This record gives sequence, C-alpha cells and structure tokens, in this order.
Amino acid sequence: MTGTAPADLIELTILMPCLNEAETLAVCIDKAQAFLARSGIAGEVVIGDNGSTDGSQDIARAHGARVVDVAERGYGSALMGGIRAARGRYVIMADSDDSYDFSALDPFVAKLREGFVLVMGNRFKGGIMPGAMPKLHRYLGNPVLTFIGRLFFRSPCGDFHCGLRGFDRAAILALDLQAPGMEFASEMVVKATLKGVSIAEVPTILHPDGRSRPPHLRSWRDGWRHLRFLLLYSPSWLFLYPGLALFIAGVWGMAWLLPAARHIGGVTLDIHSLLYSAVFLLVGAQSAIFWLFAKQYGMREGMLPDDPDFRALVARITLERGLVLGALLVVAGIALGIAAVSGWGAAGFGNLSPASTMRAVIPSATLILLGFQIAYGSFFISVLEIRSARRG
Repeated sequence: MTGTAPADLIELTILMPCLNEAETLAVCIDKAQAFLARSGIAGEVVIGDNGSTDGSQDIARAHGARVVDVAERGYGSALMGGIRAARGRYVIMADSDDSYDFSALDPFVAKLREGFVLVMGNRFKGGIMPGAMPKLHRYLGNPVLTFIGRLFFRSPCGDFHCGLRGFDRAAILALDLQAPGMEFASEMVVKATLKGVSIAEVPTILHPDGRSRPPHLRSWRDGWRHLRFLLLYSPSWLFLYPGLALFIAGVWGMAWLLPAARHIGGVTLDIHSLLYSAVFLLVGAQSAIFWLFAKQYGMREGMLPDDPDFRALVARITLERGLVLGALLVVAGIALGIAAVSGWGAAGFGNLSPASTMRAVIPSATLILLGFQIAYGSFFISVLEIRSARRG
C-alpha cells in the first residue's frame, strides 16, 4: 500500500529533506514507492521541503509524494517538519540526492518491528562506493566525530552521521530535538543514547550522489557545529575533566616551586613558572565550577538525564558552606599579603628580591581569587535551584 493509505493504517513514512533536488528527487521517490509496493507495507512518502525554487515540490507531487512545506531553513528543520507531519508509526529518513538506496529498506523495517527505537545505518560496515564521500569526511571528519560521540556518551553507534536511519516516530518526538542544521544528526543519536532507548545498526552502502551541483554540506562549518553540539551536551568533557587536570597540575606546580627555584638540566624554573602554576590552578577551579553550573542547568531543563550522585553532591554544596570556605581562603590570602607587606616594611619599603617576595604574593593573590570564585559560584548554584512557581 502506498501514500494513499488511510492515516490510521500507515505503518511507515519514508521521509526525505529537500532543497532544490530536482535532479534526483524523482528517482528517490520512485524507489521508495517501489519498496512500499514490493514489501506490502502500508506507507507514505513525505518530502520536507525547505523552500525549493527549482520545481521540486511539483516533481514530488507528480510522483505520489506528500509535500510538507517547512519555512525555517536548515537540514534539521526540514526533517523535524516532516517528522511532525508524518502519519506512520515508523519513519525512515534519508537524503534525496540518490546516495542511499530507498528500494533496500527491509533491514531497517525488520529492526524497527523487533522493537528497536532507533535504527542507524553504518556506511563503514556496509561500504562506501568510490567518489561517494570526500576523503576529509571519510578518514577524518566522520571517524573523529563518531569517536568523540562514543567516548563522551558511550553510544553504540559506529557512524554518527549516516543520513539513512529509521526510528519510532513517537519516541523521537519525545526527545524534543531542536537543532536546525546538520548537527541534527548528532542530536538525535546523543539524546537517544542519553535517554537509554534501544539502538541498532544496519550496514548501509553509500553511493555517489546524482547531483551536478555541490552538496549543501560545508565541511568545516558543519563539522564544527557537530563538535560544538557534542561538547555542549557533555559538560564533564567540556569543563570537568580539563578543569581537574589543570587544577591538579597547578597545585603540583605551586607546591613544587614555592620552597625554591627548581633546576631541570640547564633550565631554571622560578617565580614565573610559579605564576603560571597559579593560573592553571585558578582556571582549573573555574572550569570545575562551570561544570557544576552546566550540569545543574542541563538536568533542570531536561537536556541531561537525572544523575542522583550529582544531586547528592550539589546538596552538600550549600550556599553557607561555600561562603565559609570562600571566606577562609580570602582571609588566608589576605594574611599572606599582610605578611608580605610586613616583610617589605622591615626592609624600609625599599627594593626587595622578587624571587623571595613573589613566593608570598602569588599564593596570596591565588587564595583571594579562588575564595571569591567559590563564594560567587555558591551563590549562582543557589540561583539555579530557584524554580518559578509557574514551572512547578
């Protein structure tokens, strides 16, 4: 049964985003319609059109597809418009450039019927035909971004950016996908992984697309947007782990250099290295505090899954405890500063040896700055805990 099936009988929607795809759209729709007819699946073909000006809409309708006009520009916007308008229980989406074979969707349907919520294609397992993917994407972009996604989120997906994928429509709508651009592909995988939905993979062959014009994808711009999204949804990797590394390096450096200058071979490390160690300590502490902010906000807004261990940690970081700790650090810093000034006074406020006095001044400034960071950070965490009555 094809797209003429009653809405309550449609099992599958085959969805294609479209922006001026007149060269390849017809062949893609024909393959999709042939698949529905051959497999006996009650389904429809939907085109999420993003403002085509080359007659793509008329081509789609002439070949039996339903056109959904999506005003907001972007790959993700076109797909979300199509997903919302889809009538099928399941949706299989792929680009309308003839790089994926819409006549061979049987493995995706089988996995969806088995109960998997998201079924991802994997081009690295299925095969990439000559000329189908630029070397930059094949050997750098996709492998690196997929590795980062698997590392950050423990995702089972081996090809984060495969454009051919199937899913349970209601479950994907519940993820509240928002990305308007190419990073939509990452957002779907990341949010599905964070929500713990069942994910399967299907080997998929990628063919050279049939267009004579360049693709809409812009390698560096869209690669950065994918990376930015992965970082924003992983505050631990963005803030906590780098922050802890810097903080530990700073503490170790200060402890090592405070007593005296150190000599490594022919190199002498003195107060200049001590100052940079203090910078590492402060930046690391601030980064860890930003992790608390981002994690708290992400959980509050439903962007990140609930973490009982984190909630227990935040419960122990009360405003009062933060203020006390911050005050103690500031007082200790001021005390060191007073000691440094006293030493200067004992010398008649004349010239002093920087190598000696800076060993008190640098820790003094570090403690004062760290104390204020902790105090203000405690206030901000308390602000994040305030919820509007209208939000419940």
